[in-house]
Amino acid sequence: MRTEAIFRALSDPTRMRILRLLGSMELAVGEIAQVLGQSQPRVSRHIGILCDAGLAERRREGSWIFLRARSDTPMCGDVLDLLCQAEEVDEELGALCEGDRRKLSEIRSAREHQAEQYFADHAHDWDELRRLHSSDDEVESALRSALGEGGLGRLLDIGTGTGRMAELFAEKADHIVALDKSLAMLRVARAKLQHLPTDRVELMQGDFASLPFPQDSFDTVLFHQVLHFATDPRPVLAEAARVTREGGRIAIVDFAAHHREDLRERHAHARLGFADEHMAGLLFEAGYDPADPISLEDGELAVKIWVARRDAAQARKVM
Repeated sequence: MRTEAIFRALSDPTRMRILRLLGSMELAVGEIAQVLGQSQPRVSRHIGILCDAGLAERRREGSWIFLRARSDTPMCGDVLDLLCQAEEVDEELGALCEGDRRKLSEIRSAREHQAEQYFADHAHDWDELRRLHSSDDEVESALRSALGEGGLGRLLDIGTGTGRMAELFAEKADHIVALDKSLAMLRVARAKLQHLPTDRVELMQGDFASLPFPQDSFDTVLFHQVLHFATDPRPVLAEAARVTREGGRIAIVDFAAHHREDLRERHAHARLGFADEHMAGLLFEAGYDPADPISLEDGELAVKIWVARRDAAQARKVM
């Protein structure tokens, strides 16, 4: 990171406004252009300068490009703090930034409306599934207990869906990556999680069979009602193990083995739950040391919670 490039990037008031916005939340290029009332090509040029200076970073999600301020280095954090102070003493800049925040609030409201509409359109499907198993509160309480009172370090929430698990564990994790293959679900999750600090929660599009992360990236990996969508869970768990650090943990919340064949057609379930022995074998084969499962059986479909710890020595045996 060059100091000269940083000061050059900050020499334009539009770029200062963009960086103030990105310090609040992750935004798409089009959303930034909407807030500023400028053309998208012009905004893209400003963003390029900020990214080249190391003050912002891009992330692709389907056909959309999202931007966020880089707060992972001391200098970037200092720049964000400096802009906050500058807004207090520079009335003109302060007025511009305040107007930007009002428009940003409108964007947030639009996101929330889209999320509400999505759930309204799919409410029957969600309610139908919920009636088959233990209440969400009971499952979440059992999962919190299974993971213990300690911190979760870097947490990967695979198949984040609505972002509920990321929200639930935001205070216990140092950083959360909420990953989902569906752009529609990521939009829902983004609306749900937008109140959380952008440097703590990151949303990404990705497939659980080919995780876009290097080896040993996470301390905790979570599958919440996701693994039953895998036709073959072995490569999925092998990928999870690859990105789990030695001594790190995996937590899987899913159905116990059942015979509701209608869930294949109506809800695209590839697997009709998992027997404990089968899951223990899958986890052991992937390089995890499984603990005793937790069972919640006050519903037509029993919900299981399997927690296992990454064992590098075991992984070398099965590779």
